[in-house]
Amino acid sequence: MKQQRSSKQRSFWKELPILIGIALLLALLIKTFLVQAFSIPSDSMQDTLQRGDRVLVDKLTPWFGSEPERGEVVVFHDPGGWLGEVPQSDAGPVAEGIQNVLSFIGLMPSSEEKDLIKRVIAVGGDTVECKGGSQKVEVNGKQLDEPYLRPGSTPCGDKPFGPVKVPEGRIWVMGDNRQNSLDSRYHQNLPGKGTVSEDDVVGRAIVVAWPLNRWATLPVPGTFDQPGLGAQQAMGAAGAVAPGALGLAGAVPLVLWRRRRLTAGGTAG
Repeated sequence: MKQQRSSKQRSFWKELPILIGIALLLALLIKTFLVQAFSIPSDSMQDTLQRGDRVLVDKLTPWFGSEPERGEVVVFHDPGGWLGEVPQSDAGPVAEGIQNVLSFIGLMPSSEEKDLIKRVIAVGGDTVECKGGSQKVEVNGKQLDEPYLRPGSTPCGDKPFGPVKVPEGRIWVMGDNRQNSLDSRYHQNLPGKGTVSEDDVVGRAIVVAWPLNRWATLPVPGTFDQPGLGAQQAMGAAGAVAPGALGLAGAVPLVLWRRRRLTAGGTAG
């Protein structure tokens, strides 16, 4: 009996490293392809997100061709020059080592990553503007009702802009705390002219996971579902289809006319 118990104990300790390895591999796969945790580093998204909140970011749907949509809160890599010089962490070697391990498996953000989090206001093909004061942000001529703005914030903050035509494959992003968000408005002098490439988007923030008393989902606000908001894009798509449709409509009568002439000619001969 003792020999059987000791062999079971040895078997357990032999299998433990394999189990740990499998768990780490699964965690790494989840972080890479499914969900990753990110920490909110600033006050730019108040009151939707508070500094220090942990959000879970959906990284799966972009693998299937999903593109950022208006109203989504997204995490994206610094397009270049948005963050400037990031100060080095003062954490000790032990704390830094723990963070590196947790960030490797996706439970904490990496201290070396330069990522930002903002709300998508406009996507490729949209025209976005805000004339200042208390006037609302307009996308394709439609005014946005933005209940997610921090109380006391104005739609433009102190930085009116536009109209800006967002290039295809890029997005225009703004923080919910407009008076304290260095977003697309402030980077129009950079190569992207304030817009962010969809290739730089890590994924959509779907839930505030920590602290537990702030647990909440991050849905798309209803103002982005208003009729006609995407009218310009729809018209652009229709315009691209229209020449082909007109060409087909014009070609059909010509083909029928030619067939009749050939048939008539064959009968006469």
